[in-house]
Amino acid sequence: MGEVHARAVRAAGGVVGRVVASTPDRSIAAAARLGAEAAAESVEALLAADDVDVVHVCTPNALHVPVAESALAAGRPVVCEKPLATTVEDARRLTAQAERAGMVATVPFVYRFYGSVREARARIAAGEAGPLRLLHGSYLQDWLSKPEDSNWRIDPALGGASRAFGDIGVHWCDLMEFVTGHRIVRLTARTMTAFSERRLAQGAAAVGTEDAATVLFETDQGASGAAVISQVSPGRKNRLWFSFDGAEASFSFDQEQPESLWKGGRVSNELLLRGAEGTSRAAARYSILPAGHPQGYQDCFNAFVADAYAAIAGDQPDGLPTFADGLRSAMLTQAVVDSATSQTWVEVPP
Repeated sequence: MGEVHARAVRAAGGVVGRVVASTPDRSIAAAARLGAEAAAESVEALLAADDVDVVHVCTPNALHVPVAESALAAGRPVVCEKPLATTVEDARRLTAQAERAGMVATVPFVYRFYGSVREARARIAAGEAGPLRLLHGSYLQDWLSKPEDSNWRIDPALGGASRAFGDIGVHWCDLMEFVTGHRIVRLTARTMTAFSERRLAQGAAAVGTEDAATVLFETDQGASGAAVISQVSPGRKNRLWFSFDGAEASFSFDQEQPESLWKGGRVSNELLLRGAEGTSRAAARYSILPAGHPQGYQDCFNAFVADAYAAIAGDQPDGLPTFADGLRSAMLTQAVVDSATSQTWVEVPP
């Protein structure tokens, strides 16, 4: 993710000034790989540099809180990878700290920045779908579908109590709430672990987090919903898909086919192409290439960072995800963990 962030920094007109990693040697290697001006000796040294204007936190999950706290205390705006924190309490504390400091503090829920997603949001807000009834979809990956696949995220001490939902399920929920304006108020979840341990070169490693989750939910505006989240679905690399079904029309989006938005009706269906004639102003802002020239994930990330930097400069870009959204995701993650443990419906605090 550091490489994705670095490209976005440069695309926004910034300079990757300092990089710090887990050891001095890794810091030097990372600086060379990311095209940074220098490697910092420590987080403290990076924060003391007078030419550092904003800090991007791309560490493993368990280190997000101490690094982000230090950056905010040093008066630096923060772009912190999700999850913002591995507990609700830590996420709430970070959010409050950023608010007290008056700092721009953002979390990269970057799927908000697809032109087709903004188009869906604009059309639903304009009433084209009518009252929404059913909000459903999935986020499927396959990078952990074999027993020899592994990652530090399988360890709750490093990644948090939830992996599949906490890592990618929160993206789906953030996108659903952002596009529809609905908020999940109660849910019931079930989780699944495909392998109790994973085979590594140095031996077997116990798996302490889920490989998949299914979630049923209800919203504050009376809609019902369902989401299937998996990191063990062969053939699905990054398939974030949703269908938001209303009384008059349905809107469906597939992140692996992001150049179009499907609008379904009783009489006919439409395929709304990104950048085509009739695109809403909200979507046109994030449609930077001529129609037919595919935009992708890095373009979304570039747009997110550009909006974060614009906010630091004093603008107020619409839909910029902040630490408050990171806190929201932490609350949803805890609700999923609690429900899966108790096998009951759980209320999600506002």
